[in-house]
Amino acid sequence: MNNEKEHGQPHILVVDDEETLRYLIREGVERSGYGCSVASDGLEALKILEEKGADVVISDIMMPGMDGIELAKRVKDEHDADVILITGFIDEYSYDKVIEIGVSDFLEKPIGMHELILRLRRVLRERTNIRERNRAEEELRDSLKKLRTAMESIVEALVLAIEKKDPYTSGHQKRVATFAGAIAKEMGLPQDQIDGVRMAAMIHDIGKNAIPGQILSKPAELTKLEMGMIKEHPQIGYDILKGIEFPWPVAQMVLQHHERIDGSGYPQGLLGDAIYLAAKILGVADVVEAMASHRPYRASLGLERAMEEISKNSGILYDPDVVDAGLRLFREKGFEF
Repeated sequence: MNNEKEHGQPHILVVDDEETLRYLIREGVERSGYGCSVASDGLEALKILEEKGADVVISDIMMPGMDGIELAKRVKDEHDADVILITGFIDEYSYDKVIEIGVSDFLEKPIGMHELILRLRRVLRERTNIRERNRAEEELRDSLKKLRTAMESIVEALVLAIEKKDPYTSGHQKRVATFAGAIAKEMGLPQDQIDGVRMAAMIHDIGKNAIPGQILSKPAELTKLEMGMIKEHPQIGYDILKGIEFPWPVAQMVLQHHERIDGSGYPQGLLGDAIYLAAKILGVADVVEAMASHRPYRASLGLERAMEEISKNSGILYDPDVVDAGLRLFREKGFEF
């Protein structure tokens, strides 16, 4: 459909089975500076809308064949146009009921041309405001999309930097992000929260960049001092990320991903609800992936051992809802890393 306008002016379609009235309205509309077409019934009006389009349809209600109510419904369903209805049988149509079908205004015959033009201008003004607001919202969405794409590229670069420092855990963060996102989805969280969980998971070990490489890749059990250094990585990660304005509390999620609901975790020893739900999800995904994967100091413990670990400690170390969602993914829904 082409919305045909002369020199960019709004185009109005007048629909009435009374020839004198429709041409009287047309004269008033054109005198006000708008383009105008006329139709004698609903079917002719729909044909004009298909060929030319219109910004506003001004239609009588009582017409042979398709009445104005049915025409208004068709216009709202099939065309980008506002509708103003007019009728000489005002007692038969309540204002609220007519407005409910989506028309922009409702006038009683006999109509005053001055009043009709004032109403038309108001409808056109509101139409322009809505279009400008929609355009601004679309531009904002595009800007946010570009920012998110840029942010994701930066995160990817951070992931590569971490993996270069700790090649033995190459892919660990991406696998954790995949599993954590799947858990969040299984729990029915909104898409925005799922995206936040995935983003935090992608860089949850960024703090390991500050840990000496020989400790990260040591092919033996770590000493108490070395383990103490490893345990600093959530705080280091938080310190690196806290100044970045993510759409989600990513720095806090990274800080808390080794916290446990009984207070035995680190670095803050938080209890229960003091831990972000996203961090609880990240913690479970991290434990499962780590246990199921090879490490320099041990072979893979296997997925079943990982499932046993979170199941045994559900409600003790790990949030029960998170554990249940993770177990369902593997045991009922065929999830694989």
